[in-house]
Parts: sequence; structure tokens; C-alpha cells
Amino acid sequence: MIALLLYRTIADHLVPWAMAFATRMLARSLNMPEPLVHSTGDYVVAQVIAFEHGVGRSLCPFRLARLLRAWWRGRH
Repeated sequence: MIALLLYRTIADHLVPWAMAFATRMLARSLNMPEPLVHSTGDYVVAQVIAFEHGVGRSLCPFRLARLLRAWWRGRH
């Protein structure tokens, strides 16, 4: 119980600090303001989600395997 409390206390304080530090370091290395780094990250996430729901779905290996099996059965 004490270990759980200790881990949760550390995680509650360390994770937000680490995220802010990583964002600040990334912004400094890219020579960009921090809010721009945040908005760019949001834009990238939106683009990845759009790709996964659009083209990515048609490239699903299970779907491609089903199409290949159906095509193979149609040839014989």
C-alpha cells in the first residue's frame, strides 16, 4: 500500500514535469515557441488519425489476406 502511494505521488509530480520539460527542450531545439509545438503536435495527430481511417484501413493485413483468398478462390 505504501509503495502504491509512493509510486502514485512520484507519477503525479514527475510525469507532468517531464512532459513540460520535453516540450520545452523540443521547442528550443526546433527554435519554435512552445504553443506552436503543441499545435503542431495536435495537427500531426489529426493527420495520422485521418490516414489510419482512410488509406490505412484499406492496407490492413487481415483485409488484404481476405481479398487475396477471395481472388485466389475466384481463379480456381
